[in-house]
Amino acid sequence: MAFHYPNGQPYTNNETKPTKKQARQPEATTLFGKRGMTLEEELNDSNQYYRLHATAVVYKKPTPIQIVKVDYPARSQAVIKEAYFKQASTTDYNGIYQGRYVDFEAKETKNKTAFPFRNFHQHQIEHFRACLNQGGICFVIMKFVPLQRLFLYPATELISRWDAQVDGARKSISLSDVIDNGIEIKYQLNPIIPYLDAVDQLLKRSNKGV
Repeated sequence: MAFHYPNGQPYTNNETKPTKKQARQPEATTLFGKRGMTLEEELNDSNQYYRLHATAVVYKKPTPIQIVKVDYPARSQAVIKEAYFKQASTTDYNGIYQGRYVDFEAKETKNKTAFPFRNFHQHQIEHFRACLNQGGICFVIMKFVPLQRLFLYPATELISRWDAQVDGARKSISLSDVIDNGIEIKYQLNPIIPYLDAVDQLLKRSNKGV
């Protein structure tokens, strides 16, 4: 099925998809999430765990689409063949944690040494700015796929680097920057991605003015 952005440009899904080889690999001693699951699926699973245990209420944001072409192979069936996003999406997830609004994006890269800015868009940066101005907790969950390493990277840091690259600085965030200014998240059993532990650390940093 073909999707298009509001301006008519075709939509390309840049998410890293699991291969059949990866899906068949046995569980290793070190936890690397559930085999065959994408980062989005891992986060959805984790958010469900948090909701079931009344820890937080966080959901994946739905993206409204406008259907322009439908095939009917049978009278009782309809297959969407072409559609457009009604508006540019902001970020992937939002919700409430300890009475605070939470808003974040989930991104993956196959790069081992840096996170390219091409994974982000200007309207997402502006959305983060607006949420931060209202006291929201905003961040990016970054996954370096070849390294199987996850980080919570604060939106404040992302905005600072984004503004710098617009003015001519480097077009990516180095892994060393992510390690120094982000918070690493280790996979575990339940939830798979315990990112709220990292949010707690982020809040402590903010309270200390770090």
